[in-house]
Amino acid sequence: MIRVKVVGATGYGGVGITELLLRHPEVKLVSLIAREAVGQKINEVYPHLDGFCDLPVLAADDPAAQEPVDVVFYSTPDRVGMYQAPDDLAKGAKVIDYSGDFRFTSAEAYADYATRIGKDPVHASPQLLGKNVYGLAELHRADIQKADLVGNPGCFACSCILGMAAAAKEKIILPHSVICDCKSGVSGAGKKPKPGFHYPARYENMNAYRLSGHQHVCEVERELSQQAGEDIKITFTAQVVPVCRGILSTLYADLRTPMTEAEVLELYRAFYRDSPFVRVYPSQTDMSTQYVRGTNYCNLVVSVDSRVNRLRIVAHIDNLMKGQAGSALQNMNLMFGLPENTGLNHAGVYP
Repeated sequence: MIRVKVVGATGYGGVGITELLLRHPEVKLVSLIAREAVGQKINEVYPHLDGFCDLPVLAADDPAAQEPVDVVFYSTPDRVGMYQAPDDLAKGAKVIDYSGDFRFTSAEAYADYATRIGKDPVHASPQLLGKNVYGLAELHRADIQKADLVGNPGCFACSCILGMAAAAKEKIILPHSVICDCKSGVSGAGKKPKPGFHYPARYENMNAYRLSGHQHVCEVERELSQQAGEDIKITFTAQVVPVCRGILSTLYADLRTPMTEAEVLELYRAFYRDSPFVRVYPSQTDMSTQYVRGTNYCNLVVSVDSRVNRLRIVAHIDNLMKGQAGSALQNMNLMFGLPENTGLNHAGVYP
């Protein structure tokens, strides 16, 4: 059995991976670590887990939190994992970090990202950069299988990269024409209360934010550029809409030469042929975020506007699953030589 520790267990990402691990046939959940609710049982914090998990929430320095494990999930803000991961790795554990700490493989790339979000641009564990792998399984499956340290992708980034990777790889789009129009549910802001996400401020209200430069732009441009073999720049707009969970990203790019929808659809289906969690649909398909809720799937709708020679891809994910805990578990499966859909191969919840 794979012994697991979850750090940041009382946040949305932490309870999300806990829910998934409880279903996993090859996992033993050893310890749950958090700064809040220490001493309480996790089913007291989240009553829907009653009868499924009653592990106590431990402080990081609790002796019980030091029990040996095989893998540690960091469902924590930036600049937590970078300080603690070296110790876990030295003890022989693998590490999967949800934050931006290990999404970048050089100190310079990390500094660019950190500056965008107003964080210290100096990485606390630069010796690990270059040994880490970006945890988008559909593009880096082979590297993840050999990795001890994985940085989970950002939720918006996951939808945008999966939506445009095939087009970039096959060089069917102009590199500086990509537009990412992205909408997220309120749960993407995390569990801690914030005035702008108080119910009266959020109900029947939506807004764009970080127009001056969103942190996920770094990931999207790097990954698409790597696929294309040339520099790709994007225009990215993030918006919050009054739903609980889900991301809908509408992605546009100018085609190099005219193509039909059928041709692009065939190209996308071939690109994702071996990716069990990416599903590709034609433009007339009835699709919404409701159809991926609670799942690790990314549903892509392909459309070509022949009037203006423009590709349009609509990507649908659950921000707390494919955008967070689901991708993390998919990565764990690969790191331990398991089929990547182990513990994830289930339908969503409808309605």
